[in-house]
Amino acid sequence: MFDFHLHTTVSYDGHNTPEEMALAAKAAGLQEICFTDHLDYNPNYQKEEIAYDVESYNAAHDGVCVPGLTIAHGAEVGLTPWNREEIQRDLSLRHYDFVIGSVHFINDEDPYFPPYWVGKDVDTAESAYFEETLKCLKAHDNFDVLGHLTYIGKVRAHPNRRAVALDKYRDMVEEIMKILIAKGKGMEINTSGIDRIGDFLPGKEYLQLYKQLGGEIVTIGSDAHATDRVGQYTADALALLRDTFGYVCTFRDRTPVFHKL
Repeated sequence: MFDFHLHTTVSYDGHNTPEEMALAAKAAGLQEICFTDHLDYNPNYQKEEIAYDVESYNAAHDGVCVPGLTIAHGAEVGLTPWNREEIQRDLSLRHYDFVIGSVHFINDEDPYFPPYWVGKDVDTAESAYFEETLKCLKAHDNFDVLGHLTYIGKVRAHPNRRAVALDKYRDMVEEIMKILIAKGKGMEINTSGIDRIGDFLPGKEYLQLYKQLGGEIVTIGSDAHATDRVGQYTADALALLRDTFGYVCTFRDRTPVFHKL
């Protein structure tokens, strides 16, 4: 059992310390976890509001140890078309085992909040998310997996939260996956969508397409921001991977480790 997407109080939106999250992981029967606190970037916010400083990360994470639990250290970086140099700089400040690249802003707007949706129908708003993801993947190389593809479907301000249908955006999704594969990057199964939209981010059809196109690297993450969600639905995600890929990946020193299921 693995959970490679966890946030702590080092993230601006985390609720529990690394030690508390690690103890919750042990109690949930997990074997290995990775902390992935937020490094997000947007000109409309002060950086300290949405990104940790490395000194805070080091002080909170280094030395945390729970017997019987393997702990890796990572980050979730917010990809934008313009922040390649900022990410390179910030990731150079310490050793990381794993880096998730996620798209949280669309044209520098945050779809989690209502202003993004003003004047847009749902299809236009969702399409813009995939277009932004394409721009970001073309601009960036310093990440290991793409986080929560189809994230747009679960955001709080979505007027009709739903699992995003693959067929509506298939051409863009295929291009996204081909870029990931060509760059040797993986894709995350994010389990946080189950409670919100009844599906993983992304769902089974997306994973099948990723495999069909030649994708191989797949990780699982709960995206937990508090102890009660650590490891949530990871067993279900493992069952899905057992039927589709036959393995799941973790990371060590920015290199994928394949675990047969």
